[in-house]
Amino acid sequence: MKIQDFRRVALSFPGAEEGSHMGAVDFRVGGRIFATLASAKQGYGNLILTLEHQTAFVEDMPDVFLPVPGGWGRMGATHLRLEVVSEDVLHGALQTAWKLRVEKNAKSAKKTAPGKQASPAQRPRKKR
Repeated sequence: MKIQDFRRVALSFPGAEEGSHMGAVDFRVGGRIFATLASAKQGYGNLILTLEHQTAFVEDMPDVFLPVPGGWGRMGATHLRLEVVSEDVLHGALQTAWKLRVEKNAKSAKKTAPGKQASPAQRPRKKR
């Protein structure tokens, strides 16, 4: 697969949008990142997964998936080797990352539903 394939599949999910963060292409749903091309020059697409999903993907297909080095990888950020991934696996992996983000966004929205007060961390900051 190529970068264009990653982009095409990532943008095929409902509400998915392309953006950028710190100069890297990212893919978001509900304003939150579910995948990036931050490591594209090294031949990787990146997925934002749970540790459980990351472990399963890496165990099932270690030639395709590996944790991102460092702290991000210990939180579920996962490299996907573009050169060896099939279209079906790419689609399934991106769909998993997208779905996890959609579910997380829905949980966050419930926490700040009308009638509930947002925690200080969730409140918008006042401009000075």
